[in-house]
Amino acid sequence: MKVCLGNKLEAARTVTCLPLKYDWMSYTSQEKGLILGASKIYFPTIHYASVFSSLGKATFPSWASYQLLGDKVRQSLAFEAAGIPVPKTRLFTGRHRAQRIEELFSYPFVAKVPVGSSRGQGVFLIKARQDLDAYLEQVSVAYIQEYIELERDIRVVVLGQEAVLSYWKIASPGELATNVARGGIIDFDDVPQEAIELALEAAKRCSIDHAGFDICIGPGRGPLVLEANIHFGREGFEKAGLSYKAILSKMADSGRI
Repeated sequence: MKVCLGNKLEAARTVTCLPLKYDWMSYTSQEKGLILGASKIYFPTIHYASVFSSLGKATFPSWASYQLLGDKVRQSLAFEAAGIPVPKTRLFTGRHRAQRIEELFSYPFVAKVPVGSSRGQGVFLIKARQDLDAYLEQVSVAYIQEYIELERDIRVVVLGQEAVLSYWKIASPGELATNVARGGIIDFDDVPQEAIELALEAAKRCSIDHAGFDICIGPGRGPLVLEANIHFGREGFEKAGLSYKAILSKMADSGRI
């Protein structure tokens, strides 16, 4: 038996959906038995993922997905350690971090809020020292990345071990982020296979099974992983005429997630 917390898999024939309750003691004895007896628990959220992982329960998304995809610091460390090609990225802490950043990066460069940001939020183009100082006031750990001038990048959605959707995200005029939530445009034409393969390889090496990977093709360089998020927009599915929930349900019923 498999259990889902919430309704994302309500169409699946092989999964029992239970309400997501943030207080474990609010579950009935029967509900607790179903959850703890399940062969897999779907969408436990970050709230329960560590608990179920410590009990040896299989979850989807994986514990690694929750750990790495909500924290850009951990994510960057994992991609670097796994040998995944990424833009030049460094982390800075301490009193003299502004000076050290300027020693290693030339303006302009990109700065990100390292925890809890997604869908184009928390991303800044740093053009001068005053921009850097304003950013550093917001964060204890500075997440700095080289700026690659692009008008578009690629979104690859990985579920389980499959790339179920890929498309170009084209930035609106004047926008740094290409995210559709920030006015970006979706284009399904001629997505490079090498970008899809990189997303799948990054997911495999880092045990990620539910993510939207953002990948760029830099001038004179191969594909690079910009970042990945466990929470990603569904607009691409809608424009492609696909249902995110229906895909998940079919994959759960066939054992692919």
